[in-house]
Formats: sequence, C-alpha cells, structure tokens
Amino acid sequence: MPPSRPSDTGPDAAERHIPVLLAEVLAHLSPKDGEVHVDGTFGAGGYSRAILDAADCRVIAIDRDPTAVAASAPLVLAYPGRLAVTQDRFGNLDQVAAMLGAPQVDGVVLDIGVSSMQLDEGERGFSFRRDGPLDMRMSGEGPSAADYVARLPEAELANLIYRFGEERQSRGIARAIVRAREEAPIVRTLQLADIIAKVVRSKPHEPHPATRSFQALRIAVNDELGELARALAAAERVLKPGGRLVVVTFHSLEDRIVKNFLNARAKPAAGSRHLPAVESLPPSFRLVARGAVEPTEAESRANPRARSAKLRAASRTEVPAHDASDLDALLPPLPDFDARHRPH
Repeated sequence: MPPSRPSDTGPDAAERHIPVLLAEVLAHLSPKDGEVHVDGTFGAGGYSRAILDAADCRVIAIDRDPTAVAASAPLVLAYPGRLAVTQDRFGNLDQVAAMLGAPQVDGVVLDIGVSSMQLDEGERGFSFRRDGPLDMRMSGEGPSAADYVARLPEAELANLIYRFGEERQSRGIARAIVRAREEAPIVRTLQLADIIAKVVRSKPHEPHPATRSFQALRIAVNDELGELARALAAAERVLKPGGRLVVVTFHSLEDRIVKNFLNARAKPAAGSRHLPAVESLPPSFRLVARGAVEPTEAESRANPRARSAKLRAASRTEVPAHDASDLDALLPPLPDFDARHRPH
C-alpha cells in the first residue's frame, strides 16, 4: 500500500498530485496528434493532463470513484472536446471507449492501486493513520471492510490477509480481530489499526504494522486483482495494431499478474506455468520494455509513493485478442462473501 502524502484534495488537487514514473509512461505511451488514449485510472488526472499536453490527441478517462469524477470538471473544461471522464470500472474500458465513439484506441495506461487522495481522506476508510469509518469501497457499493472484518470466520480472514497482504502474521492478526469483535464491533480505521499493532511489532523506520492487512482488505473489498485482469483483457480487445499498453503497479501481487499476462501473450507458443499455451494463436502483444521499469533514486526521494512502483509496457500486434477465460489462473481466490457472511 503506497504511503500517504500531504492532502491532495481541493480544487487544485491535480496540480499538487505527483504522477509516478510520468516521463517513462509518456515515453512508452508515445502519444501523437489525432490519437485516442484511455487513462483507465484517472485519479487526480496527472497522466491524462500529461498525455493531452504531449500531443493534440483525445483522452478517455475512467475512475470508479465518484469523487474523482466530480473533481475532474475543471480539467475537462481546460481541454474542450479532448477529455471525457466517466465513472466506471477500468475492467470495462473497452466498452466505455466504444460508447464514447472509439471502438479501437491507440494507447491504454493503468496506474493500479489506491490513490493518494483516497488515502488522505480519513472518511473514505482507507487510511490506518487517519481515523474514519472502516469502509475502503472505491465506488461506495457492496460489502465494506467493516463487513469483512465482522463476518468472515477466523480462518478465512487469516487467508485473506495472507493472500492479499502477504502478511506472515495473518493468523495472529485474525485471531486478535475475532477476539476484539466479540467485545465490540470494529467499525473505525484506527480501531482496527490498533488491534493489528498489538500483534505486529515494527520499528519507527519500518512500514506501519497495519500496512499489509489494510492492503489485503482493500484489495478484497474492491476485487482489485480481478479488476486488473479484466482490464488487461479489455486493453487487448480495444487496442489497435501497434497500440501501446502501459501499466504501473505498486506491489508484487499486481506486478505478477501484469508480468505473467504480458509474457503469456507475447510468447504463447512457449506457454507459461501461470497461463496455458494457446498453440493456435501467435503473440497478441510485443514487449517493448525489458523487464520492469523502476523509478530513479531521485524520483523515489522526491515522491515516496514511487518507491515500490514498477512499469511494464507492450505494443499490440495484428493478432485477434485471445480468449480471456485463461486469466482466472492468474488470480488468488477471493473469500466467498455469500449470504452467511453478510450483515443481518
């Protein structure tokens, strides 16, 4: 989970927000006059603004957070006829682009994970440093983090924290949560962070003890990994031959999905231990970045959020998009949040 930074809320949020790996994103996206690009994770609009400034092109931006979409109005006005911002999931980016008159596009950029603005607003329930309701829903729909904490059995809660947070002390954390919720409902962020801090000890210079657990809950609540896989498949469908896909991730779970998807699509004949080989189809992508591109030391110092970032990029070939059903093999299973887990 990226660390929080000074508040990015307010009318000039886009001015203060620092897009991660911006120069590298633009270099690999390479926007040109007359093109159409999709910014699947609009946030404060940093990538969209840079793309629009780089060429006389059009940007279709998507964000599932209604707050981010509402805050985009000044930027839309600043680029009349060139920027459209839609509230939707980026897993539907091909449908959104088609709806806005672009059934095929020249570029897709994705900046995966929670935004600085969401972290900085305690009332959104993402932050373990600012008190607020234990929510974490990007779109305000579906079960909240408090629902997961209240209803998941101990073993399922431990598995969730381990799989999505890569937290080695997941069993102890789940045990402590179950004990605490028997005494009182866990409904506030700092309440949960304090419970976790009594199990996970850390030194002052180390990440907050609740970092990985909060990451796990956020990923589960928003189905972030499933959404990423759907977005990669949507990008494969919507990109023109020669179109560019650029993805920035912030932790190993996301990066692994992007890496395995692109490797499998770039070398299907060789197969993958993560995705099965598709012998009848040649590559649908060509890798244009050798491995992952990481921020320079200077950027990491200037923008702490960049420290864990990795960029991967590929260009679309003329081969039709592959069947996306194989992407399920990339994803760790979500807990079955069925009726027995829902609040009564």
